[in-house]
Amino acid sequence: MFDIGFWEILLIGVLALVVLGPERLPGAMRSTLKTIRSVRNVASGFKEEVEHQLRVHELHENLKKAEQQGLKDLSPELKNSVDELKEAAESVQKPYKKP
Repeated sequence: MFDIGFWEILLIGVLALVVLGPERLPGAMRSTLKTIRSVRNVASGFKEEVEHQLRVHELHENLKKAEQQGLKDLSPELKNSVDELKEAAESVQKPYKKP
């Protein structure tokens, strides 16, 4: 991610030790690591959401194409998309069906 070598990290560590002192340095490191983890989690969640929305958009476009063709003589890609959407619709309706 960053192009930081050993000497740069060592310099940052020495500066942090001088500025913060040995008492506050461990707490500052924990706080920094916690912040970095939370930023990574947010970025990961954002990436997953974008991928999900792109997949939904792709399925929607494939469904439009399939409807324009009258749901007949579909390419394998369109057929898979339509089947996936049908399965999703059935799974949503299952909890609401009465026995």
